[in-house]
Amino acid sequence: MRAPRGARRAQWSSLSREKKALAAVYTILRYSVILVLIAQVFNRNFESVFLCILTLILFLIPNFVEQRLHIDVPDTLEVIILLFIYAAEILGEIRAFYITFPYWDTMLHTLNGFLCAAIGFSLVDILNRNTKVTTFSLSPAYMAVVAFCFSMTVGVLWEFFEAAMDHFFLLDMQKDTIVNVISSVNLDPTGGNTPTAIRDIADVIIVHSDGTRQALGLGGYLDIGILDTMKDLFVNFIGATVFSIIGYFYVKKRGEGRFARRFIPRVMEPEEASAADRTEKN
Repeated sequence: MRAPRGARRAQWSSLSREKKALAAVYTILRYSVILVLIAQVFNRNFESVFLCILTLILFLIPNFVEQRLHIDVPDTLEVIILLFIYAAEILGEIRAFYITFPYWDTMLHTLNGFLCAAIGFSLVDILNRNTKVTTFSLSPAYMAVVAFCFSMTVGVLWEFFEAAMDHFFLLDMQKDTIVNVISSVNLDPTGGNTPTAIRDIADVIIVHSDGTRQALGLGGYLDIGILDTMKDLFVNFIGATVFSIIGYFYVKKRGEGRFARRFIPRVMEPEEASAADRTEKN
């Protein structure tokens, strides 16, 4: 049973007041990015300028989804998305937090798994509750599995992107790892298929084409990205699993999951959609 029109308007008015906190976060982050952009222009660091512009564009996506697609993005989810973008692009890349804080990348990939599972879950949930699209009801377990698979697929596609950037543009998006033990069949002295290990590796020496040798002083062997990729996918798996479980109980006990509702977008009611249209025109 739908709430009376007056009650729905009062609820929408209350939600609008709650948006003030979101607007404050958005304003602070946006002006912070603009200040960083100006500084990078003076430093003639045009790669960072591009990252700042990209960040400002990404900040507009939640608002675009709400006003054009009439899908309400919960304030909690929107704030986390904005902070995630800022933490990844401005703090991670420009301020080098990926290097300064060893677990910064791990934290973001875990959060990415959680957020992507929430988005994947909401896509299925919106279709599942729309009688014009589907005439059958998906089980909570099925929806949780779809959300998990969506999140893992996004994580894998991102690792594909990182690998492509590293290969074609010689970047280092897949951060390398220093290891002291390696094992490979290529090291088998008999030329067979037996893995042979080299332990206690202290350094890597590069022999250049002119015959000169260069010791890198790394303290071990430089693993090229594979361990970082596996770690990123594993923490993505953890984040996706956590939200898939939350989403399962959200559908199982429809309407009782206050925590889950903070992360699952929903289709706006007609009054909410009209208010969003008026906001866009103004």
